[in-house]
Amino acid sequence: MSGYTPQLMEIIKNVEATRAARLEKARRGEHFPALTMDERKEWLRKYHPDYKSDGRRAVNVGPNKGAVLPEEVSTVLESRSRLNPASIDLSKADYTTDLLVIGAGGAGAAAALVAQEAGLDVLMSTKLRHGDSNTVMAEGGIQGADQEGDSPYYHYLDVIGGGHFSNQPDLVAALTNDAPVIIHWLERLGMMFDKHPDGRMMVRHGGGTSRKRMHSAGDMTGAEIMRVLKDEVRNRPDKIKVLEFAPAVELILDSNGRAGGAVLYNLETKEYYVVHAKAVVIATGGFGRLHIQGFPTTNHYGATADGVVMAYRAGVKLVDMDSTQYHPTGAIYPEQNVGLLITEKVRGLGAQILNTAGEQFCFPLEPRDVESACIIRECLDIGIGKGVVTPTGRYGVWLDSPMIDALHGEGTVRKELPAKYIQFKRYDIDISKLPMLIYPTLHYQNGGIGINERSETTIPGLYSAGEVTGGVHGRNRLMGNSLLDVLVFGRRAGLYAAEYAKSAKPSAKLTLGHVDAFNRELDAAGIKDAVVAPLLLPNYAPDHVRARQWG
Repeated sequence: MSGYTPQLMEIIKNVEATRAARLEKARRGEHFPALTMDERKEWLRKYHPDYKSDGRRAVNVGPNKGAVLPEEVSTVLESRSRLNPASIDLSKADYTTDLLVIGAGGAGAAAALVAQEAGLDVLMSTKLRHGDSNTVMAEGGIQGADQEGDSPYYHYLDVIGGGHFSNQPDLVAALTNDAPVIIHWLERLGMMFDKHPDGRMMVRHGGGTSRKRMHSAGDMTGAEIMRVLKDEVRNRPDKIKVLEFAPAVELILDSNGRAGGAVLYNLETKEYYVVHAKAVVIATGGFGRLHIQGFPTTNHYGATADGVVMAYRAGVKLVDMDSTQYHPTGAIYPEQNVGLLITEKVRGLGAQILNTAGEQFCFPLEPRDVESACIIRECLDIGIGKGVVTPTGRYGVWLDSPMIDALHGEGTVRKELPAKYIQFKRYDIDISKLPMLIYPTLHYQNGGIGINERSETTIPGLYSAGEVTGGVHGRNRLMGNSLLDVLVFGRRAGLYAAEYAKSAKPSAKLTLGHVDAFNRELDAAGIKDAVVAPLLLPNYAPDHVRARQWG
Protein backbone atom coordinates (compact mmCIF):
# COMPACT_ATOMS: atom_id res chain seq x y z
CA MET A 1 0.00 0.00 0.00
CA SER A 2 1.38 3.42 -0.96
CA GLY A 3 0.37 6.97 -0.17
CA TYR A 4 0.83 7.87 -3.82
CA THR A 5 -2.22 7.88 -6.08
CA PRO A 6 -2.44 5.20 -8.82
CA GLN A 7 -1.66 7.91 -11.40
CA LEU A 8 1.54 8.93 -9.59
CA MET A 9 2.54 5.29 -9.08
CA GLU A 10 2.26 4.85 -12.85
CA ILE A 11 4.65 7.79 -13.42
CA ILE A 12 7.08 6.36 -10.85
CA LYS A 13 7.54 3.38 -13.20
CA ASN A 14 9.52 5.74 -15.47
CA VAL A 15 11.89 6.48 -12.59
CA GLU A 16 12.33 2.79 -11.82
CA ALA A 17 12.91 1.98 -15.51
CA THR A 18 15.98 4.26 -15.71
CA ARG A 19 17.41 3.52 -12.24
CA ALA A 20 19.65 0.58 -13.15
CA ALA A 21 21.47 2.54 -15.85
CA ARG A 22 21.80 5.59 -13.58
CA LEU A 23 23.16 3.44 -10.75
CA GLU A 24 25.80 1.94 -13.01
CA LYS A 25 27.00 5.40 -14.02
CA ALA A 26 27.01 6.63 -10.42
CA ARG A 27 29.12 3.66 -9.32
CA ARG A 28 31.61 4.55 -12.05
CA GLY A 29 31.73 8.10 -10.71
CA GLU A 30 29.93 9.58 -13.71
CA HIS A 31 27.57 12.49 -13.03
CA PHE A 32 25.18 14.61 -15.00
CA PRO A 33 27.30 17.57 -16.18
CA ALA A 34 27.14 20.81 -14.22
CA LEU A 35 26.06 23.98 -16.02
CA THR A 36 28.67 26.39 -17.34
CA MET A 37 28.88 29.83 -15.71
CA ASP A 38 27.12 31.36 -18.70
CA GLU A 39 24.33 28.77 -18.53
CA ARG A 40 23.92 29.40 -14.80
CA LYS A 41 23.50 33.13 -15.41
CA GLU A 42 21.01 32.55 -18.22
CA TRP A 43 18.86 30.08 -16.29
CA LEU A 44 18.85 32.24 -13.16
CA ARG A 45 17.77 35.26 -15.22
CA LYS A 46 14.98 33.36 -16.95
CA TYR A 47 13.59 31.20 -14.15
CA HIS A 48 14.63 32.21 -10.61
CA PRO A 49 12.02 34.32 -8.73
CA ASP A 50 14.69 36.85 -7.63
CA TYR A 51 15.17 37.91 -11.24
CA LYS A 52 11.52 38.62 -12.01
CA SER A 53 10.27 42.21 -12.08
CA ASP A 54 6.70 41.37 -11.12
CA GLY A 55 5.90 41.10 -7.42
CA ARG A 56 8.43 43.84 -6.58
CA ARG A 57 8.25 47.54 -5.86
CA ALA A 58 10.34 50.34 -4.37
CA VAL A 59 10.20 50.94 -0.64
CA ASN A 60 9.13 54.53 -0.02
CA VAL A 61 10.60 55.32 3.42
CA GLY A 62 13.60 54.62 5.60
CA PRO A 63 17.33 54.06 5.04
CA ASN A 64 16.76 51.91 1.93
CA LYS A 65 14.26 54.29 0.34
CA GLY A 66 14.07 53.68 -3.40
CA ALA A 67 15.37 50.11 -3.27
CA VAL A 68 13.22 47.69 -5.29
CA LEU A 69 12.32 44.78 -3.02
CA PRO A 70 9.77 41.96 -2.97
CA GLU A 71 6.37 43.54 -2.37
CA GLU A 72 5.92 41.63 0.89
CA VAL A 73 9.20 43.08 2.21
CA SER A 74 8.45 46.65 1.11
CA THR A 75 5.06 46.43 2.81
CA VAL A 76 6.42 45.29 6.16
CA LEU A 77 9.22 47.88 6.09
CA GLU A 78 6.60 50.61 5.57
CA SER A 79 4.72 49.48 8.67
CA ARG A 80 3.56 51.46 11.69
CA SER A 81 4.62 50.58 15.21
CA ARG A 82 2.45 48.57 17.55
CA LEU A 83 3.25 51.20 20.18
CA ASN A 84 2.05 54.68 20.98
CA PRO A 85 5.44 55.99 22.20
CA ALA A 86 3.74 58.59 24.43
CA SER A 87 2.07 55.81 26.44
CA ILE A 88 5.32 54.04 27.37
CA ASP A 89 7.16 55.28 30.46
CA LEU A 90 10.82 54.57 29.70
CA SER A 91 12.05 55.94 33.03
CA LYS A 92 10.82 52.83 34.85
CA ALA A 93 12.39 49.51 33.94
CA ASP A 94 10.64 46.17 34.38
CA TYR A 95 14.02 44.53 33.75
CA THR A 96 17.55 45.92 33.90
CA THR A 97 20.43 43.92 32.44
CA ASP A 98 23.91 44.23 30.97
CA LEU A 99 22.91 42.60 27.69
CA LEU A 100 19.49 42.06 26.12
CA VAL A 101 19.45 39.29 23.50
CA ILE A 102 16.34 39.41 21.31
CA GLY A 103 15.75 35.89 20.02
CA ALA A 104 16.57 32.51 21.56
CA GLY A 105 17.56 30.37 18.59
CA GLY A 106 21.12 29.40 17.74
CA ALA A 107 22.49 32.93 17.30
CA GLY A 108 20.83 34.28 20.43
CA ALA A 109 21.94 31.34 22.54
CA ALA A 110 25.53 31.57 21.31
CA ALA A 111 25.62 35.33 22.03
CA ALA A 112 24.18 34.84 25.51
CA LEU A 113 26.64 32.10 26.45
CA VAL A 114 29.75 33.99 25.34
CA ALA A 115 28.59 37.26 26.93
CA GLN A 116 27.85 35.50 30.22
CA GLU A 117 31.28 33.87 30.19
CA ALA A 118 32.72 37.35 29.73
CA GLY A 119 31.03 38.43 32.96
CA LEU A 120 27.72 39.96 31.87
CA ASP A 121 24.22 39.40 33.22
CA VAL A 122 22.08 38.47 30.21
CA LEU A 123 18.36 38.65 29.52
CA MET A 124 17.00 36.69 26.54
CA SER A 125 13.56 37.49 25.17
CA THR A 126 11.91 35.13 22.72
CA LYS A 127 8.61 35.21 20.87
CA LEU A 128 7.71 31.57 21.39
CA ARG A 129 9.47 28.95 23.51
CA HIS A 130 13.21 28.89 24.11
CA GLY A 131 14.70 27.23 21.02
CA ASP A 132 11.69 27.62 18.72
CA SER A 133 13.57 28.83 15.66
CA ASN A 134 14.83 28.01 12.20
CA THR A 135 17.96 26.64 13.89
CA VAL A 136 16.09 23.73 15.40
CA MET A 137 14.52 22.97 11.99
CA ALA A 138 17.83 22.90 10.06
CA GLU A 139 18.60 19.40 8.92
CA GLY A 140 21.53 18.50 6.70
CA GLY A 141 24.67 19.80 8.36
CA ILE A 142 27.16 22.49 9.31
CA GLN A 143 30.27 23.29 7.29
CA GLY A 144 33.72 23.46 8.82
CA ALA A 145 37.11 22.97 7.13
CA ASP A 146 38.75 20.71 9.71
CA GLN A 147 39.75 17.75 7.51
CA GLU A 148 42.96 16.91 5.64
CA GLY A 149 43.07 18.47 2.19
CA ASP A 150 40.73 21.26 3.19
CA SER A 151 41.21 24.67 4.77
CA PRO A 152 39.31 27.90 5.48
CA TYR A 153 40.90 29.16 2.24
CA TYR A 154 38.93 26.67 0.11
CA HIS A 155 35.84 27.21 2.23
CA TYR A 156 36.16 30.97 1.66
CA LEU A 157 36.37 30.51 -2.13
CA ASP A 158 33.30 28.25 -2.13
CA VAL A 159 31.24 30.76 -0.12
CA ILE A 160 32.26 33.70 -2.32
CA GLY A 161 31.60 31.74 -5.52
CA GLY A 162 28.28 30.41 -4.23
CA GLY A 163 27.21 33.98 -3.44
CA HIS A 164 28.08 35.09 -6.99
CA PHE A 165 30.84 37.33 -5.58
CA SER A 166 28.27 39.59 -3.91
CA ASN A 167 29.24 38.69 -0.31
CA GLN A 168 31.01 41.01 2.13
CA PRO A 169 34.58 39.61 2.12
CA ASP A 170 35.28 40.48 5.78
CA LEU A 171 32.20 38.56 6.89
CA VAL A 172 33.09 35.54 4.76
CA ALA A 173 36.61 35.53 6.21
CA ALA A 174 35.15 35.57 9.74
CA LEU A 175 32.71 32.78 8.85
CA THR A 176 35.27 30.43 7.35
CA ASN A 177 38.16 31.12 9.74
CA ASP A 178 35.98 30.55 12.81
CA ALA A 179 34.36 27.38 11.42
CA PRO A 180 36.83 24.80 12.85
CA VAL A 181 36.61 26.54 16.23
CA ILE A 182 32.81 26.23 16.12
CA ILE A 183 32.92 22.49 15.34
CA HIS A 184 35.30 21.94 18.27
CA TRP A 185 33.16 24.13 20.57
CA LEU A 186 29.99 22.18 19.74
CA GLU A 187 31.66 18.85 20.39
CA ARG A 188 33.02 20.15 23.69
CA LEU A 189 29.46 21.15 24.67
CA GLY A 190 28.33 17.57 24.01
CA MET A 191 27.02 17.56 20.45
CA MET A 192 26.72 14.07 18.96
CA PHE A 193 28.20 14.37 15.45
CA ASP A 194 28.04 11.57 12.89
CA LYS A 195 31.36 9.71 13.10
CA HIS A 196 33.15 6.74 11.59
CA PRO A 197 33.75 3.70 13.82
CA ASP A 198 37.28 4.94 14.53
CA GLY A 199 35.91 8.21 15.92
CA ARG A 200 36.77 10.42 12.96
CA MET A 201 34.20 13.01 11.86
CA MET A 202 32.01 11.91 8.97
CA VAL A 203 31.86 14.67 6.32
CA ARG A 204 30.00 14.96 3.01
CA HIS A 205 29.62 17.29 0.05
CA GLY A 206 26.93 19.95 -0.24
CA GLY A 207 25.88 21.93 -3.30
CA GLY A 208 28.69 24.24 -4.41
CA THR A 209 31.40 22.75 -2.15
CA SER A 210 34.82 21.83 -3.52
CA ARG A 211 35.69 19.68 -0.49
CA LYS A 212 33.77 17.36 1.82
CA ARG A 213 33.26 19.46 4.97
CA MET A 214 29.59 18.96 5.88
CA HIS A 215 29.36 17.72 9.48
CA SER A 216 26.00 16.32 10.55
CA ALA A 217 23.90 14.62 13.17
CA GLY A 218 21.62 12.44 11.06
CA ASP A 219 19.16 14.77 9.33
CA MET A 220 18.47 16.60 12.60
CA THR A 221 21.69 18.61 12.86
CA GLY A 222 20.00 21.87 13.87
CA ALA A 223 17.95 20.14 16.55
CA GLU A 224 21.10 18.58 18.00
CA ILE A 225 22.90 21.94 18.01
CA MET A 226 19.93 23.61 19.68
CA ARG A 227 19.76 20.81 22.25
CA VAL A 228 23.27 21.46 23.54
CA LEU A 229 22.96 25.26 23.37
CA LYS A 230 19.63 25.29 25.17
CA ASP A 231 20.91 22.95 27.87
CA GLU A 232 23.95 25.16 28.39
CA VAL A 233 21.82 28.32 28.69
CA ARG A 234 19.39 26.66 31.09
CA ASN A 235 22.27 25.49 33.25
CA ARG A 236 23.17 29.13 33.98
CA PRO A 237 19.87 30.51 35.37
CA ASP A 238 21.59 32.87 37.78
CA LYS A 239 23.34 34.69 34.93
CA ILE A 240 21.08 34.14 31.89
CA LYS A 241 17.36 34.79 32.32
CA VAL A 242 15.01 33.65 29.54
CA LEU A 243 11.62 35.30 28.94
CA GLU A 244 9.40 33.12 26.76
CA PHE A 245 6.38 34.40 24.80
CA ALA A 246 7.79 37.93 25.16
CA PRO A 247 8.88 39.24 21.74
CA ALA A 248 10.52 42.64 21.35
CA VAL A 249 8.34 45.13 19.49
CA GLU A 250 10.54 48.24 19.51
CA LEU A 251 14.16 49.14 20.22
CA ILE A 252 14.92 51.84 22.79
CA LEU A 253 17.67 54.34 21.96
CA ASP A 254 19.18 57.05 24.10
CA SER A 255 19.41 60.71 23.18
CA ASN A 256 22.93 60.11 21.84
CA GLY A 257 21.66 57.50 19.39
CA ARG A 258 22.99 54.48 21.30
CA ALA A 259 21.11 51.25 22.01
CA GLY A 260 19.50 51.36 25.45
CA GLY A 261 17.16 48.36 25.55
CA ALA A 262 13.79 47.41 24.08
CA VAL A 263 10.07 47.24 24.71
CA LEU A 264 8.76 43.68 24.99
CA TYR A 265 5.18 42.43 24.58
CA ASN A 266 3.85 39.58 26.71
CA LEU A 267 1.77 37.41 24.37
CA GLU A 268 -0.10 35.86 27.29
CA THR A 269 -0.95 38.88 29.45
CA LYS A 270 -0.81 41.45 26.59
CA GLU A 271 1.24 43.87 28.67
CA TYR A 272 4.38 45.75 27.67
CA TYR A 273 7.70 45.43 29.50
CA VAL A 274 10.47 48.04 29.41
CA VAL A 275 13.99 46.61 29.41
CA HIS A 276 17.03 48.78 30.11
CA ALA A 277 20.27 47.32 28.76
CA LYS A 278 23.83 48.47 28.18
CA ALA A 279 23.92 46.59 24.85
CA VAL A 280 21.42 44.75 22.64
CA VAL A 281 21.78 41.81 20.23
CA ILE A 282 19.11 41.23 17.57
CA ALA A 283 18.95 37.53 16.68
CA THR A 284 15.34 37.16 15.53
CA GLY A 285 15.84 35.04 12.42
CA GLY A 286 14.28 35.34 8.98
CA PHE A 287 11.12 36.23 7.06
CA GLY A 288 9.86 32.94 5.60
CA ARG A 289 6.35 33.44 6.95
CA LEU A 290 5.95 36.46 4.66
CA HIS A 291 5.68 33.84 1.86
CA ILE A 292 7.57 35.88 -0.74
CA GLN A 293 5.91 35.53 -4.18
CA GLY A 294 3.41 33.09 -2.69
CA PHE A 295 5.89 30.25 -2.12
CA PRO A 296 5.38 27.77 0.72
CA THR A 297 8.13 27.90 3.35
CA THR A 298 10.30 25.67 5.49
CA ASN A 299 10.47 28.32 8.23
CA HIS A 300 9.14 28.09 11.77
CA TYR A 301 5.91 29.84 12.73
CA GLY A 302 7.52 32.98 14.16
CA ALA A 303 9.69 33.92 11.15
CA THR A 304 8.00 37.24 10.33
CA ALA A 305 10.94 39.68 9.85
CA ASP A 306 10.51 41.34 13.27
CA GLY A 307 14.18 42.17 13.87
CA VAL A 308 14.58 43.68 10.42
CA VAL A 309 11.54 45.91 11.01
CA MET A 310 12.75 47.17 14.41
CA ALA A 311 16.30 47.87 13.20
CA TYR A 312 15.06 49.58 10.02
CA ARG A 313 12.73 51.81 12.00
CA ALA A 314 15.71 52.77 14.19
CA GLY A 315 17.71 53.80 11.13
CA VAL A 316 19.86 50.76 10.31
CA LYS A 317 20.41 50.19 6.60
CA LEU A 318 19.60 46.75 5.20
CA VAL A 319 21.71 44.67 2.81
CA ASP A 320 20.55 42.40 -0.05
CA MET A 321 16.89 42.37 1.01
CA ASP A 322 15.91 41.85 -2.63
CA SER A 323 17.41 38.34 -2.50
CA THR A 324 15.54 35.28 -1.22
CA GLN A 325 16.75 31.70 -1.11
CA TYR A 326 14.38 29.04 -2.36
CA HIS A 327 15.55 25.60 -1.33
CA PRO A 328 15.38 23.42 -4.43
CA THR A 329 13.93 20.41 -2.66
CA GLY A 330 10.81 21.19 -0.68
CA ALA A 331 8.10 18.53 -0.46
CA ILE A 332 5.19 19.14 -2.83
CA TYR A 333 3.31 15.89 -2.06
CA PRO A 334 1.47 14.76 0.01
CA GLU A 335 -0.43 18.00 0.56
CA GLN A 336 0.19 17.87 4.33
CA ASN A 337 3.96 18.03 3.69
CA VAL A 338 3.95 20.92 1.20
CA GLY A 339 6.94 23.22 1.86
CA LEU A 340 8.65 20.70 4.15
CA LEU A 341 12.44 20.85 3.80
CA ILE A 342 14.06 17.86 2.10
CA THR A 343 17.66 18.31 3.19
CA GLU A 344 20.44 18.64 0.62
CA LYS A 345 22.04 15.70 2.39
CA VAL A 346 19.64 13.48 0.40
CA ARG A 347 21.40 14.55 -2.81
CA GLY A 348 24.79 14.44 -1.08
CA LEU A 349 24.12 10.74 -0.45
CA GLY A 350 23.45 10.15 -4.15
CA ALA A 351 19.74 10.76 -4.78
CA GLN A 352 19.11 12.21 -8.24
CA ILE A 353 16.54 14.71 -9.51
CA LEU A 354 14.39 13.40 -12.38
CA ASN A 355 11.52 14.61 -14.56
CA THR A 356 8.28 12.80 -15.35
CA ALA A 357 10.08 10.65 -17.94
CA GLY A 358 12.63 9.46 -15.37
CA GLU A 359 15.41 11.55 -16.97
CA GLN A 360 18.09 13.56 -15.20
CA PHE A 361 18.04 17.20 -16.28
CA CYS A 362 20.53 18.87 -13.91
CA PHE A 363 23.60 18.17 -11.82
CA PRO A 364 22.12 17.39 -8.37
CA LEU A 365 24.59 19.52 -6.38
CA GLU A 366 24.46 22.86 -8.17
CA PRO A 367 24.29 25.90 -5.84
CA ARG A 368 20.78 26.20 -4.46
CA ASP A 369 19.58 29.09 -6.60
CA VAL A 370 20.79 27.39 -9.77
CA GLU A 371 19.27 24.04 -8.77
CA SER A 372 15.97 25.78 -8.04
CA ALA A 373 16.04 27.52 -11.43
CA CYS A 374 16.65 24.16 -13.13
CA ILE A 375 13.61 22.61 -11.44
CA ILE A 376 11.35 25.58 -12.15
CA ARG A 377 12.47 25.51 -15.79
CA GLU A 378 11.72 21.79 -16.10
CA CYS A 379 8.23 22.22 -14.63
CA LEU A 380 7.01 25.53 -16.04
CA ASP A 381 8.85 26.20 -19.31
CA ILE A 382 6.22 25.69 -22.00
CA GLY A 383 8.83 24.29 -24.38
CA ILE A 384 9.87 21.59 -21.89
CA GLY A 385 6.91 20.77 -19.67
CA LYS A 386 8.29 17.62 -18.06
CA GLY A 387 7.16 18.29 -14.52
CA VAL A 388 4.87 15.96 -12.56
CA VAL A 389 1.42 17.35 -11.72
CA THR A 390 -0.04 16.48 -8.30
CA PRO A 391 -3.76 15.80 -7.70
CA THR A 392 -4.17 19.40 -6.42
CA GLY A 393 -2.51 20.93 -9.49
CA ARG A 394 0.95 21.60 -8.06
CA TYR A 395 4.07 20.94 -10.13
CA GLY A 396 7.08 18.94 -9.03
CA VAL A 397 9.90 16.59 -10.01
CA TRP A 398 11.16 13.35 -8.51
CA LEU A 399 13.98 13.06 -5.97
CA ASP A 400 15.06 9.44 -6.34
CA SER A 401 15.85 8.58 -2.72
CA PRO A 402 15.91 4.76 -3.28
CA MET A 403 19.26 5.40 -5.03
CA ILE A 404 20.77 5.91 -1.56
CA ASP A 405 20.19 2.37 -0.31
CA ALA A 406 21.23 1.01 -3.70
CA LEU A 407 24.54 2.90 -3.52
CA HIS A 408 25.38 2.55 0.17
CA GLY A 409 23.52 -0.54 1.34
CA GLU A 410 20.05 -1.34 2.64
CA GLY A 411 19.09 0.67 5.72
CA THR A 412 21.16 3.76 4.85
CA VAL A 413 18.07 5.93 4.33
CA ARG A 414 16.65 5.03 7.72
CA LYS A 415 20.03 5.52 9.42
CA GLU A 416 21.10 8.76 7.70
CA LEU A 417 17.67 10.37 7.22
CA PRO A 418 15.53 9.20 10.16
CA ALA A 419 13.38 12.34 10.38
CA LYS A 420 12.57 12.33 6.66
CA TYR A 421 11.81 8.63 6.71
CA ILE A 422 9.32 9.10 9.56
CA GLN A 423 7.73 12.24 8.08
CA PHE A 424 6.85 10.42 4.84
CA LYS A 425 6.13 7.03 6.39
CA ARG A 426 3.20 8.54 8.31
CA TYR A 427 1.57 9.05 4.87
CA ASP A 428 2.42 5.50 3.73
CA ILE A 429 5.37 6.54 1.57
CA ASP A 430 8.59 4.60 2.20
CA ILE A 431 11.31 6.87 0.80
CA SER A 432 13.84 4.03 0.81
CA LYS A 433 11.68 2.36 -1.85
CA LEU A 434 9.79 5.22 -3.51
CA PRO A 435 11.04 8.64 -4.70
CA MET A 436 9.87 11.94 -3.20
CA LEU A 437 8.00 14.58 -5.17
CA ILE A 438 9.66 17.99 -4.70
CA TYR A 439 9.63 21.63 -5.83
CA PRO A 440 11.50 24.75 -4.58
CA THR A 441 10.30 26.20 -1.28
CA LEU A 442 11.10 29.53 0.42
CA HIS A 443 13.93 28.72 2.79
CA TYR A 444 16.21 31.59 3.76
CA GLN A 445 16.42 35.36 4.02
CA ASN A 446 19.68 36.06 2.18
CA GLY A 447 19.77 39.74 3.14
CA GLY A 448 19.12 41.63 6.35
CA ILE A 449 20.62 44.02 8.87
CA GLY A 450 24.02 45.35 7.84
CA ILE A 451 26.86 44.34 10.21
CA ASN A 452 30.66 44.22 10.23
CA GLU A 453 32.92 41.33 11.27
CA ARG A 454 32.36 42.28 14.94
CA SER A 455 28.58 41.83 14.47
CA GLU A 456 28.18 45.60 15.04
CA THR A 457 25.41 47.57 13.36
CA THR A 458 25.68 51.31 12.69
CA ILE A 459 24.00 52.03 16.05
CA PRO A 460 26.50 51.99 18.95
CA GLY A 461 25.70 49.17 21.35
CA LEU A 462 23.42 47.37 18.86
CA TYR A 463 24.69 44.05 17.52
CA SER A 464 23.07 41.46 15.29
CA ALA A 465 23.69 37.85 14.28
CA GLY A 466 22.22 35.02 12.25
CA GLU A 467 19.62 34.99 9.50
CA VAL A 468 18.36 38.47 10.42
CA THR A 469 21.65 39.91 9.09
CA GLY A 470 22.86 40.40 5.52
CA GLY A 471 26.17 40.34 3.66
CA VAL A 472 27.55 37.00 4.84
CA HIS A 473 26.11 34.87 2.05
CA GLY A 474 25.57 37.49 -0.63
CA ARG A 475 22.81 36.58 -3.06
CA ASN A 476 22.94 32.83 -2.45
CA ARG A 477 23.79 30.73 0.61
CA LEU A 478 25.46 27.34 0.41
CA MET A 479 24.19 24.43 2.46
CA GLY A 480 25.63 24.14 5.95
CA ASN A 481 26.63 27.79 6.22
CA SER A 482 23.48 28.93 8.02
CA LEU A 483 24.10 26.86 11.16
CA LEU A 484 27.69 28.04 10.96
CA ASP A 485 26.63 31.68 10.47
CA VAL A 486 24.39 31.77 13.55
CA LEU A 487 27.17 30.40 15.75
CA VAL A 488 30.11 32.37 14.35
CA PHE A 489 28.35 35.73 14.49
CA GLY A 490 26.29 34.86 17.57
CA ARG A 491 29.53 34.24 19.46
CA ARG A 492 31.12 37.38 18.00
CA ALA A 493 28.07 39.45 18.92
CA GLY A 494 28.26 38.19 22.51
CA LEU A 495 32.00 38.81 22.72
CA TYR A 496 32.00 42.35 21.34
CA ALA A 497 28.76 43.33 23.07
CA ALA A 498 30.39 42.33 26.36
CA GLU A 499 33.42 44.44 25.50
CA TYR A 500 31.15 47.40 24.74
CA ALA A 501 28.91 46.96 27.80
CA LYS A 502 31.86 46.88 30.19
CA SER A 503 33.15 50.22 28.94
CA ALA A 504 29.83 51.91 28.13
CA LYS A 505 29.00 55.14 29.90
CA PRO A 506 25.57 55.38 31.56
CA SER A 507 22.83 55.88 28.97
CA ALA A 508 21.61 59.37 28.33
CA LYS A 509 17.86 59.95 28.36
CA LEU A 510 16.06 56.95 26.85
CA THR A 511 13.66 57.61 24.00
CA LEU A 512 11.35 56.18 21.36
CA GLY A 513 11.78 59.33 19.28
CA HIS A 514 12.87 57.30 16.26
CA VAL A 515 9.41 55.71 16.18
CA ASP A 516 7.71 59.11 16.08
CA ALA A 517 10.14 60.22 13.36
CA PHE A 518 9.38 57.13 11.27
CA ASN A 519 5.64 57.71 11.62
CA ARG A 520 6.13 61.27 10.36
CA GLU A 521 8.04 59.89 7.39
CA LEU A 522 5.16 57.53 6.61
CA ASP A 523 2.75 60.47 6.72
CA ALA A 524 4.98 62.56 4.45
CA ALA A 525 5.11 59.69 1.93
CA GLY A 526 1.31 59.47 1.93
CA ILE A 527 1.25 55.93 3.34
CA LYS A 528 -2.06 55.81 5.20
CA ASP A 529 -2.97 52.11 5.19
CA ALA A 530 0.33 50.77 6.52
CA VAL A 531 0.32 47.38 8.24
CA VAL A 532 1.18 47.18 11.93
CA ALA A 533 4.51 45.49 12.65
CA PRO A 534 6.39 43.62 13.98
CA LEU A 535 3.79 41.17 12.72
CA LEU A 536 4.71 38.69 15.51
CA LEU A 537 2.64 35.82 14.10
CA PRO A 538 1.26 35.06 10.63
CA ASN A 539 -2.49 34.99 10.13
CA TYR A 540 -3.63 32.08 7.99
CA ALA A 541 -7.33 32.60 8.56
CA PRO A 542 -9.32 32.78 5.29
CA ASP A 543 -11.05 36.06 4.42
CA HIS A 544 -14.49 34.98 5.66
CA VAL A 545 -12.99 34.15 9.07
CA ARG A 546 -10.91 37.34 9.24
CA ALA A 547 -14.07 39.35 8.71
CA ARG A 548 -15.35 38.03 12.06
CA GLN A 549 -12.10 38.55 14.01
CA TRP A 550 -11.70 41.28 16.60
CA GLY A 551 -8.92 43.85 16.21
